[in-house]
Parts: sequence; C-alpha cells; structure tokens
Amino acid sequence: MLSRRIFLSGLLASTAPAAWAAAPERSLRPTVRPDDFLRRTVPEAADILEAANLSGRVGFAVADATTGEMLEVENPLYPLPPASVAKTVTSAYAMDRLGPNFRFRTRLVSDGVVADGRLDGDLWLVGSGDPLFDTDALAAMADALVTLGVQEVTGRFMVATGALPEIWQIDPDQLPHVGYNPAISALNLNFNRVHFGWERVGEDYTISMDARSASFRPAVQVARMRVEERSSPVYTYADAQSHDAWTVARGALGEAGSRWLPVRRPAAYTADVLQTLMEEHGVRLGAPEFAAEAPGAALVLAEHVSEPLEDILRGMMRWSTNLTAEVSGLLATQASGQEVTSLEESGAAMTAWMEETLGARNAVFVDHSGLGVDSRIRPQDMTHALVAAGPDGPLRGLMKDVPMRDPNGNVIQSHPVDVVGKTGTLSFVSALTGFARTPSGRDLAFTIFCADLDRRDAIPDAERERPPGARTYNGAAKRLQQALIERWGVVYD
Repeated sequence: MLSRRIFLSGLLASTAPAAWAAAPERSLRPTVRPDDFLRRTVPEAADILEAANLSGRVGFAVADATTGEMLEVENPLYPLPPASVAKTVTSAYAMDRLGPNFRFRTRLVSDGVVADGRLDGDLWLVGSGDPLFDTDALAAMADALVTLGVQEVTGRFMVATGALPEIWQIDPDQLPHVGYNPAISALNLNFNRVHFGWERVGEDYTISMDARSASFRPAVQVARMRVEERSSPVYTYADAQSHDAWTVARGALGEAGSRWLPVRRPAAYTADVLQTLMEEHGVRLGAPEFAAEAPGAALVLAEHVSEPLEDILRGMMRWSTNLTAEVSGLLATQASGQEVTSLEESGAAMTAWMEETLGARNAVFVDHSGLGVDSRIRPQDMTHALVAAGPDGPLRGLMKDVPMRDPNGNVIQSHPVDVVGKTGTLSFVSALTGFARTPSGRDLAFTIFCADLDRRDAIPDAERERPPGARTYNGAAKRLQQALIERWGVVYD
C-alpha cells in the first residue's frame, strides 16, 4: 500500500505508449529512470497481485480517459462477472434511450364522472414502472382523490399493468427471502418489499406484515407469514395464488426483530395498500381487477410524477438498487421499439447496444442490475466504454465518490487522487470501475474485476446468504483495487 507522502512529493510523467487496439495480455512495465526514486518505490502491478493472493482470476484495464491510450492491463480480454458494475452500462443505456429528463408517472384515472361526492365509473390505478414509488406517494394520491370530493366509487377498482412485463424475480438462483431480489411490475411499491416484524409475547409471537414508509404502516394481505416449529430453513416461500405465503422458523426469531422480504405480486401489493388508505378516508374500493391498459380517454384524478431519470440513476449508482436498474433497462429496451417479456431478452438488447454504441465485444448481460452471475464483461471493454462516455461526460456525474483508505480502513481525507466509480459485490465476486483524477489533473479510466467462480459455485444452499470466506475474499479484493489505483495515480500522473 502506498503512503500519502508519495503523492505529496513531486510526481513525474510516465511513458506507456501501448495503443488501445493492441492491448497486451500482461501488465506493462513502465520505463523508469535510474534517478526516479519515487517510481522505484511504487510496487509493480504483479507484486500487488501476488501480495493480494486472491484465488480465482483478476482482470483489469486502465487507460487515459481522454485519449483512450491503454496504460496497464491484466487479463483484459477475459470476461468476468461485473456484478453491480453492470449498472454503469444500464445508466448509459437508459440515458441514451429515454433521456435524462424522462419521468415516471403513476395515476388514478377514470372514464366516469365525479358528482355529489360519487365517482360514477371505474377507478383505474395506472403505473409506468416508477421504482421509487412508495407508500407516502400513494397516500398523497389517495388524499388528492378525497380532496377532489370522491366519497364513493360505484364502478370497479381496476389496475393497469401493461407498461412493463410482470417478472417474478430478478435472479432465480437467489435465496427466496432476500429483499434485493424482488419482482418487477408496472406498479412498484417500497422497492417491492414488505416489512416483516416480530415480537415475543409470552410463549408466542406477535407478527406484522406492512407496507411501511416514512409516515405510514398499512397492514397488507397479499403477503402473509406463519411461524413454524423448526430450526431451519429460516424462511420458506410458496405461491398461494391469492398471496405470498411465507413461513419462518421459530428457533431463528429471538425476542424481537424485523426484516424486509421481497414481494412477488407488486401490482396486487400496491392495490392492496391503496384499498387500505382509501378505507381510512371512508371510501371502500372493490376487489382489484387487472388489465393491460386503462381507457384511452380517461380523466386523470390524481398523479404522482417522479424525479428526472438522471437523478434517479444517480441514486441507483450510489445505493445500487436492483429494482431501479431493471426497470430502467426494460423501459430503455422498449423505447427502442422492441417488445420484451424477460430480463434475458432485454439484457441481450443492452448487450447489442453496448457493442454498437460503445464498441464492446463479447459482453453478455442476463439482466440490468448485475445480480445474475452469468453476466460477463471483459475489463478492456468496460474501460473502453468509460473512455467513450468521456472523462467529464454525464456518466461520470452519476458515479459516487470512492474514498481512499489507509491500511486500517480509515478514509484518507483530501487524498491527492480523486476517484469516482461504481462498485459491484457478489459472494466471491468484487468489481470496481470508474475514473481516477491524478494530482496533475490527468484522468484515468479503469476497471478491476476479481472473481473466484469455483468457490462461489461450491457454496452449499444452507450457507448462501453468508458463505464462509466470502467476506474475507471481498475485503482482500477491495484492498487490491485500492493498491492498483494508488499505483496508477503515481506512475501515470
């Protein structure tokens, strides 16, 4: 690990003239003048890799972000899982196809009329896929409907779901109860997660399933929980046709606690919560019925408009929200005129777009979030994509700051190398891509992929949520990534 003193001393220019089109397969050794003490104290990339002692495979590619000149590589043409680094490509794809000012709209509409406190006609809940829509926003729409004077609905309660395909889960290989693997729909609520809470009362438990947000905690019926006498598995899931049927092992609960569980029926979940919110206003809605589209001439009674897509994507890149990535990618594919029914189809469309627009080769996307481990990108292609986007382009503006740390893990304040990027983490997979600005102002584009897929494939089902050794592996990978960036900040400044 390089110390901050190296950066604060005088730094010299490097000589690494390898052209992009002829990227070498192994790390390039920069030419070092005999009197260049600072450079001779910087570890070689091979030494950094050896010290990290990571199992599996490591690939990286760093280039001048302005000229595209390739500076240093390791396994640049070997495709590896990008994990959430895939969201970087998804962001560029969505911005290109939808535009930075695209906004999601969720509406309550009707083909009837409101008179004397009564809506004579059907009430339609219509979504466009807003991934940030929550119970607070839905409650505001219910309030607006009541403010309009609606005290009774004579027609049906209809839910329009045709804006996006309904997808049961992002990655079928994930454990059923992890909240980061929700379903996808035209109507999404609270990131399509339900809040499960429990508290011991005597020898039994009081449990709750609600759609909580900052201001509300409405109970739900489309997701239900039962405590069972067992020690494992902790959770089981079953499709009960009308609702998500969960069970939890009594032996795993303890005194009290909570966690978010994925929702498999997002449109029904949203409708369920709206019924509860309207009933609190004294307005009873009938059982929801589902259709693809609302009537074309429907009157808009209430509407929630999202933030611009650019702001939504910036939040996605910071918090790595999988639902946002999948919705944005699916809509981007639809905007190109292609009808899709699955994430694999839409991922293939994004793959073709990346090849055509950013010059990538041999990329494979099975989704837009990177949750599926079967996605692959070559480090060189990912770095090439950043060069194509430009060191000061909109993609950089979506990335989050990546702090540099000392050997104890503490953030180094005012570090001379400024790094922004996107991280990606799966069990035994760690990825990082982004831009590094050296002390002299030179912009570098880089990608570092680390993966031990054999160890990942060998994880038993019972240990998949917290597999032994995964945390240690990913910590070592992150230290390797920082050591490489610090090397590049000196050698290529």
